[in-house]
Amino acid sequence: NVPQCALALEDLFRRAGAPAGAFQALLIGSDRVARVLEDDRVAAATLTGSEPAGSQVGALAGKLIKPSVLELGGSDPFVVLPSADVDAAARTAVTARTINNGQSCIAAKRFIVHADVYDRFIDRFLAGMRALKVGDPMAPDTNIGPLATPSIAEDLEDQVKRAVDAGGRVVLGGHRRAGAGNWFEPTVIVDLPWDAPVAQEETFGPLATVFRARDADEAIRIANATRFGLGSSAWTTDADEARRMAEELEAGQVFINAMVASDPRYPFGGVKRSGYGRELSREGLRAFVNVKTVRMAKSSTGSETLAE
Repeated sequence: NVPQCALALEDLFRRAGAPAGAFQALLIGSDRVARVLEDDRVAAATLTGSEPAGSQVGALAGKLIKPSVLELGGSDPFVVLPSADVDAAARTAVTARTINNGQSCIAAKRFIVHADVYDRFIDRFLAGMRALKVGDPMAPDTNIGPLATPSIAEDLEDQVKRAVDAGGRVVLGGHRRAGAGNWFEPTVIVDLPWDAPVAQEETFGPLATVFRARDADEAIRIANATRFGLGSSAWTTDADEARRMAEELEAGQVFINAMVASDPRYPFGGVKRSGYGRELSREGLRAFVNVKTVRMAKSSTGSETLAE
């Protein structure tokens, strides 16, 4: 969907004087990926994409005994506990849900709010979502542009319908805009049972589900009730609660009092069906190098040298 990004990177490598072919963008369909992976010149693979695509690439890489890193989908929880700065949490929640029109693997998707602060949070969150302007993405005052493909909009429509069928209540949006284009209104659904199948899926667009939790135990249980485990955000000013969220949320990344973001200084990746391996930081670099051990035998002086 975005080949110009890859082509721009290829151009940067070329202009920087890198050897020909050091970075090469292949604009090919998924039916030709297997041939690339099977080529002896390819030593490893990393994929950012859907769960089915990751499963196929991971399986083939394993068959070929080639290392792989998979960064797949997410159903990221955004947990708000009673000690949190609710106003700041609600403001950040709007951005965390709608960044890139909600089409981000690490966008917050399920908002799990303690009963003691639920009403305050939902009022402020709804106000923020309601204030978003849908329109031309080139206009400076636009907040939500069109979705990338018709299928993404169709999937959101289906998820809204299934959420309502499962007992959810649409309190904002819930439908596509009339006319041509992949436009979808900012949408908030409440009262959806946390164990409903649709509540555990990835929602790729400006659709938020909000859940009420009795206590921290239930908040963690709801947050972990998904096959995904990419990112998570927890809001609390209590040090013990923060430590517990960091330890017990099943995600590759836990951000306390902040939205999840990709940063080259920190390892990036998930657990469970969100993939394996890490990108960025030291761990990301080491994912695609081999550690070589060199041991030098004793010399005539009787000394021995060890090196990694």
